[in-house]
Amino acid sequence: MSAKQLCIGLLLMAMGGVFGAEAPAGTGDLHSDIQYGEAGGEKLLLDANVPAGAGSFPVLILVHGGGWGSGDKEGDLVPAIGSVISGNFTWFSINYRLAPKDQWPACFDDVQTAIRWVKAHAAEYKGDPSRIALVGYSAGGELVCLAGVRADADTRVQAVVGFAPPTDMPADTQRRGNLLSKSLQALFGHSPTVDAGTMKSMVEMSAIDYIYPGLPPFLLIHGTADQSVPYNQSINFKAKLEANKIPCQLITIQGATHKLAEWDKFDPTYKDQFVAWLKQTLGAGQAGKQQ
Repeated sequence: MSAKQLCIGLLLMAMGGVFGAEAPAGTGDLHSDIQYGEAGGEKLLLDANVPAGAGSFPVLILVHGGGWGSGDKEGDLVPAIGSVISGNFTWFSINYRLAPKDQWPACFDDVQTAIRWVKAHAAEYKGDPSRIALVGYSAGGELVCLAGVRADADTRVQAVVGFAPPTDMPADTQRRGNLLSKSLQALFGHSPTVDAGTMKSMVEMSAIDYIYPGLPPFLLIHGTADQSVPYNQSINFKAKLEANKIPCQLITIQGATHKLAEWDKFDPTYKDQFVAWLKQTLGAGQAGKQQ
């Protein structure tokens, strides 16, 4: 067991979950390092948290941030929201291939692979494959928003949640003087200068360019003082979703920066709002509900 896994284990035990043992009501059992695929010679791994009780439970797929080049399945989202989702949802937190070793669209391909795997295996973890929400933070937010709007029959889900998600990469690059951020340079294997190839890739990864009627509901959560992913990215994304009659709620955290671990300081209620939206949208507690 890694040091990070030990920390996650202690967190879950503090909530009542115990590795390999039946958990009290309202908590879950964590199953680590389950292989959901293989790509480029690399095993793709996820962790699964299974609530106590008979199920079946709504399912969350958690996708971490890190600028597409760092982070892992045990980071950011799990410490921030693990305690509020473990009793009511089966959740899977995934690793995906990272830049610069693996460039675009490897990370996006892995998220799609994870969705297919979860649909096929959710029931083994008390999950309902007809009630799945994608949940991503920062770069992970970009990936889940894009997966939501570019889904096919195999990857379609019932809800999408973006924590400070970049959804318009050309607009973000424009505010940087038409130069690629260091994260995008690594992701594309390119110099800072934008050319036709990098512009094409930026459009390909921008969820705002793929919105059409009939998409699932979206929840966006964003701080107004975010300097890494400007708050207006979520404002503009919400407006385009609603113009296409897609339900979208935006939870605004006044004064919050990009760092998810600090959001509680600005608004400790955002987690309760997040869970309430999930329960309403996915029908938590209503086993077998079809979307």
